[in-house]
Amino acid sequence: MAADRRTDGGPARRSESTLARGGSRFFGGFRRAGRAVGGRIRKATHAQGAGESGLGKLIELHAVNSAGDMLITIALASTVFFSVPTGEARGRVALYLLVTMAPFALLAPVIGPLLDRVPHGRRTAMAMAMLARAVLAWTMASSVANAGLELYPAALGVLVASKAYGVVRSAVVPRLLPHRVTLVKANSRVTLAGLVATAVAAPLGGLLHMIGPGWPLYGAFGIFVLGTVLAFSLPHKVDSAKGEERAHMVDLHKRDTGAATLKKRRAPGLRNVGSSVLNALQANSSLRALSGFLTLFMAFLLREHPIGGLSAPVSLGVVVVSAGLGNAFGTALGSWLKSRAPEAIITTVLALALGATIAAAIWYSTVTVALVAATAGLAQALAKLSLDALIQRDVPEEVRTSAFARSETALQMAWVVGGAIGIMLPLNGELGLGVAAGLVALGFVTTVRGLLLAGRRGTPHPRTV
Repeated sequence: MAADRRTDGGPARRSESTLARGGSRFFGGFRRAGRAVGGRIRKATHAQGAGESGLGKLIELHAVNSAGDMLITIALASTVFFSVPTGEARGRVALYLLVTMAPFALLAPVIGPLLDRVPHGRRTAMAMAMLARAVLAWTMASSVANAGLELYPAALGVLVASKAYGVVRSAVVPRLLPHRVTLVKANSRVTLAGLVATAVAAPLGGLLHMIGPGWPLYGAFGIFVLGTVLAFSLPHKVDSAKGEERAHMVDLHKRDTGAATLKKRRAPGLRNVGSSVLNALQANSSLRALSGFLTLFMAFLLREHPIGGLSAPVSLGVVVVSAGLGNAFGTALGSWLKSRAPEAIITTVLALALGATIAAAIWYSTVTVALVAATAGLAQALAKLSLDALIQRDVPEEVRTSAFARSETALQMAWVVGGAIGIMLPLNGELGLGVAAGLVALGFVTTVRGLLLAGRRGTPHPRTV
């Protein structure tokens, strides 16, 4: 009988053993594949000395940040825009802009000076910005389905925390700069990692949304918790005060005109950070207004009037893909460029954007619309990288975070102004792109002369750009 029991149980035990070995091989292969992918990512992010300097960890942190922001964007866009008719969607988008951006305009000037007061807590500041968005994403997950008014204060909190992270991240890049890597190149590597993470997170967010409208927010919660941990893994020199000046700062505007003086000042306004920074910010504002305009105007236009005989989803897809490719190419180009003149880069992309919008207004078609979207993405990417490099170059570190906060606020408001114009205009392609050309022309006329003059004067900091 005992022999019979052993005989009867033998095949079952062998089957279980085979299944166990198969599962072990599968999960072992999965772990090896994960380690291989992780190794390749680590090799890319830590190249050119970025691993030793700590820039590689910041690149990885920014990728996590961008992935989380994309999941939140998908959750909100599917509720505010795609789930309702065009007329109602216009009202919801306008309400979103009003309820979130108006308080942000009042809160944002507080962010920079507040962060300037904690220069030794930059890692903590970025970690808290991540943790705040994790908590808010979890909170919004239960209310996103009905898009009630309680969703908007949480969205405002996400926006404020995202900008707080962004200004601190920009301020610490110079402290993590590897040897012989320029600021434009370092900024572009950080931004490119964010774009790649966004591209990966977008389809993931779509799959999560198919499960339920709150699931992308649950995914964002997990990602931001990971980001909280990664923020504390940044090198300690991020919080170091070595080399910082506490008592004085250079009046950079007077330095630009050849009369450098030392003065006691508080956090700088946007008018006294130097002519290069000021003109670059105005140029970026016109490009950011163009981005906001195209985002909302084309979204509503193509829902009602698709181009080239295409369906509305395909028309929107053409514009979105073109803009994404342009932005990615601009970021990659910024990583490759060895230029020492960010002013020249901004001037060039302004001219490209102006030419593309004028051409599309005259010859409105699928090709010209795609060209405008791609050019706008490229121009915005390169111009923003150059603006960041100018702030990092020309603004003293003791008040650099304030300068970044104020510039980010100005750019956010420019996007809102452009988007608001796009919501109000009649849905006519030629008219809309003519207005877009006017937005870029305004920035071109008011800034190009100052940028070219500043570029000819050069900079005393040969490594930083």
